Amino acid sequence: MAKPQKRYVCQACGSVSPKWAGQCADCAEWNTLVEDAGAVVTPFQARHNLQSGGRSIELVGLNADIPLPARMPTGIAELDRALGGGFVAGSATLIGGDPGIGKSTLLLQATAKLASASKNVAYVSGEEAADQVRLRARRLGLGQAPVQLAAATSVRDILTTLQTSAPDLLVIDSIQTMHSDLIEGAPGTVSQVRASAGELIRFAKERGTAVVLVGHVTKDGAIAGPRVLEHMVDTVLSFEGERSHQYRILRAIKNRFGGTDEIGVFAMGEGGLDEVSNPSALFLTHRDENVSGAIVFPALEGTRPVLVEIQALVVRLASGATPRRAVVGWDAGRLAMILAVLEARCGLSFSSAEVYLNVAGGYRLSDPAADLAVAAALVSALSERPIPADAVAFGEVALSGELRPVAHGPLRLKEAAKLGFERALVPAGIKDGAGVRLSGFARLGGLVDHLLGRG
Repeated sequence: MAKPQKRYVCQACGSVSPKWAGQCADCAEWNTLVEDAGAVVTPFQARHNLQSGGRSIELVGLNADIPLPARMPTGIAELDRALGGGFVAGSATLIGGDPGIGKSTLLLQATAKLASASKNVAYVSGEEAADQVRLRARRLGLGQAPVQLAAATSVRDILTTLQTSAPDLLVIDSIQTMHSDLIEGAPGTVSQVRASAGELIRFAKERGTAVVLVGHVTKDGAIAGPRVLEHMVDTVLSFEGERSHQYRILRAIKNRFGGTDEIGVFAMGEGGLDEVSNPSALFLTHRDENVSGAIVFPALEGTRPVLVEIQALVVRLASGATPRRAVVGWDAGRLAMILAVLEARCGLSFSSAEVYLNVAGGYRLSDPAADLAVAAALVSALSERPIPADAVAFGEVALSGELRPVAHGPLRLKEAAKLGFERALVPAGIKDGAGVRLSGFARLGGLVDHLLGRG
């Protein structure tokens, strides 16, 4: 009789090892290897010739005249933007975020809208009882929506129930609570998450049901469970934001049916999550008077420009004190690089000063085009010379001090003009100002001279 092969699976990264060890060789985490029963290998399978077994599959031409999968718009414009137009029939979507960020609230609002539009929607919760979900729906004013609710954790029971009448949309909240009886292991382990997700995704592909999986996140913000889970699904959405802030950002990290890096912006209110159609107004502070160290940066998230305010504060210290560098909403390593370029190429000294950088509204920037705006804010804070309130800045700074243009400059300028900004500090070479007066600079030193009034 064939014996199952023993293996040990890391609960942090999902790597497989034939022997137990105290530390995972791939992710270096300690005490994460757990025994997992591998697949049974029979003598027949060991001698099986792949060329003579299996069944013939149908090959379809790339240019075949086959209708594409239909989309289901949710009626929530910001969610549809992140999804690329709505849920796709037969697709699998994974949405992750911190506890209490609003994942279940958003999905409850979306399912209620789809169910009210005559779609067959099922919401299965593994964390709450059905009555708890109904109470939350009533509190959000969605108590009359014809959504089918269930509280279950067995994947076999869920799929058996839905076998006779497959819904248009199935929400599983959350995948870490699901349990498959095909393998051993407690819910939430790497093997269980992988097996449960595989069965649900297979059901989605076979029956044309759009499946949404809610995923927990680790303390580092990554989706808990095996990394392969993100490869298995079609779309990965990350729900970002701080519970102390009002806004929430739904970011598309992966999307096989649309663009990545698209975002939807929401504001948490008494009636749930409200759409923010103009996020630039949310991240801009009141700029009634000129203040040194503040500049507006037109960021780009996917195809959407978002204007945010970058704030800098430079504090001179007594000799001998160790200066501090604090960054909120931007990369600390990138700030160190900009400070080094300003010192080495422009003759400015920050070595005896504390530097604080903040992106207003709790927004997180990863766009390299923010280099020029950060440099302008630092120069303004150091010299205590305010930048005009009607100015924006964007561009990438090289280590040589050269300013390089970035993608979608006209789109950024068009958004700035729409919100009343009249001038822009940009790298040289940008011609189309979209109604905004341009000040172009080939090198960072030229921008410093301009801000300091040297010519």
